[in-house]
Amino acid sequence: MDASNNDKKIQNLRIIKTARDIDSINKAVKDGFTPLFKKVEPSKEIQSKYAIFRDKKTGEFHVFEDFRSIGRHREEYDEIIDWTYYYPHNFESPFAAYLIPNDISIGEHVMIGDLIEDYVNFTWNQGDVYRLEFCLAVWDGSNLDVQYDADRDQLRVIVG
Repeated sequence: MDASNNDKKIQNLRIIKTARDIDSINKAVKDGFTPLFKKVEPSKEIQSKYAIFRDKKTGEFHVFEDFRSIGRHREEYDEIIDWTYYYPHNFESPFAAYLIPNDISIGEHVMIGDLIEDYVNFTWNQGDVYRLEFCLAVWDGSNLDVQYDADRDQLRVIVG
């Protein structure tokens, strides 16, 4: 199958939405959806970095997220917080739900527009690891089987 036919098939897939709070979930139920609840569990693999420096001349504080940002000007700054890695997402609720349409068929291929689970999308050679935001899935009658394929879905390493 050529790429253009594959792209057309993906464009025609039903999109499964995600609700990330109980009010949105309850509204979706009233609108005819069935919630598929999942725990929001941050992956230790997903990370971003930052450092805080103070400009010696102006006294202003700066947040850097790229090692190159401070580069050869390092002597012009005082380090306040050294390079620190952290989980970069803040989901308000410890749970979320995929909103499953009541007319979905077993074996139906869909696109999840907002993944609850953390899967690696790409890494940056500076250590940052980014999460995949959307992915293909198949409805098995009780769960969405996320069709994550690291070889297909990871962009690998971004250099810079």
